Amino acid sequence: MRKIAPYAIALLTVGCATVPVVPRTDPASPVGEVAQYLARIDALDDNGPRLNAVLAINPAALRSADAAHAMGGPLAGKSVLIKDNIETADPIATTAGSLALKDNITGRDAPLVARLRDAGVVILGKTNLSEWANIRSSSSSSGWSATGGQTKNPHATDRNPCGSSSGSGAAIAAGFAWAAIGTETDGSITCPASVNGIVGFKPTVGMVSRTHIVPISHSQDTAGPMTNSVRDAALILNAIAGADPSDSATADAARHVTDFTSGLGSATLKGVRIGIMRKQVGAHPGVTRLFEQALADLRRAGAELVEISYDQDASMFADEGTVLYYELKQDLGSYLASLPGDPPVRSLADVIAFNTAHAAEELRWFGQETFEKAVKLDDIAAYRKARANSLRLAGKDGIDKLMADNRVSLLIAPTSPPAWPTDLVAGDHYLDIGAGSLPAIAGYPHLSVPMGAVEGLPVGLSIFSGRWHDKAVLEAGAAYERARTARIPKPTFRRWGE
Repeated sequence: MRKIAPYAIALLTVGCATVPVVPRTDPASPVGEVAQYLARIDALDDNGPRLNAVLAINPAALRSADAAHAMGGPLAGKSVLIKDNIETADPIATTAGSLALKDNITGRDAPLVARLRDAGVVILGKTNLSEWANIRSSSSSSGWSATGGQTKNPHATDRNPCGSSSGSGAAIAAGFAWAAIGTETDGSITCPASVNGIVGFKPTVGMVSRTHIVPISHSQDTAGPMTNSVRDAALILNAIAGADPSDSATADAARHVTDFTSGLGSATLKGVRIGIMRKQVGAHPGVTRLFEQALADLRRAGAELVEISYDQDASMFADEGTVLYYELKQDLGSYLASLPGDPPVRSLADVIAFNTAHAAEELRWFGQETFEKAVKLDDIAAYRKARANSLRLAGKDGIDKLMADNRVSLLIAPTSPPAWPTDLVAGDHYLDIGAGSLPAIAGYPHLSVPMGAVEGLPVGLSIFSGRWHDKAVLEAGAAYERARTARIPKPTFRRWGE
């Protein structure tokens, strides 16, 4: 159990769970708000249904609340959880979910975390994740890490929270913080947002610094907000977007940074042409019904919907794999080599050896065949060819061509299937729904907004567009939120069907 500052606790029953409240602290005060979050984490994450969404609490969270609030501004005093592959200067480790980094206290803030602090945010703690951001094995259970165990979906605790920002998605759905930060290489913000019934925004790659974030791929990695509304996501993006001289991908960010909240309240879909990725809707009847309801809402809001028939090229996915594995070896190795202190791993080969030596803890449920494949890759010509092809198919001949040929400014599809039963033995059971790999590989912005539920299991609507069109995507998401007629479910903190 995580240790939090002692305070007088009363108990409040919410659904089937017992949630502590803090009667001797004004809940409207900055300290009181943080205390309420900590009490809820204690009741629902460490105890009760034991969601395993939060790995560590920042010991300075309570005492920093008043000073953070006094800074003023729209984020002042807001509590934010950080995915545990992102470094913070607090005395808590950045583990990426691995026991190899359980003592990795670096004493440094990732630039995006420093920007949040400068905006008055209270860094509440770290969230669990799929270990190594879900790149270790192709048969993993999303949301599992050796340091945090299996994260549960608060809407159905026997169902999966998707990955790799599993803890961030589950934590916001469960009410553990005002917002969280996730990271995505392909689907790791948007899928957890979808199945946990929250908003997740993957910005254009290069909009947000990746410095001091445990990497997979410099071509596709980015951090982004996970929140309860599109406006909250835009507020977070206002704080974290910008250039970082240590991350060359952000060299053009300053030209595209704006007030992402400006105009959100009045954003309209009237006359906006939106492409429907029909073949990416999949064959699940419940998801199809929800999507048709979302389309009806968009039409009533004035959008002009255009049916698009698109077949994804299998070589795009094969080449994406080559790119991710090659860059994993290089990028993770560089990150580990740069760590202060004396961690037991300094390369991908070291991580493989560590896992083998600690197989009972690390390899019980699934292996590390992806790591073992990646460590052997050294053909730079093949890598460059794969990157050029996957980027072309996703970007120039993918999203860009679809938008130009159909004269649309946005593309939409369901984000993911409903949450599947968690299965540590056989791994994830994922239906072929959604088109999120296109913006992931291209590095384009992608927003998931809740569009309802199938049998109480949330499903999101994906909205994406071209490079640096982040504001337009957020505006469309905000307009859809206002037009949406579907009921958005609340977490039950019970097993599905109970």
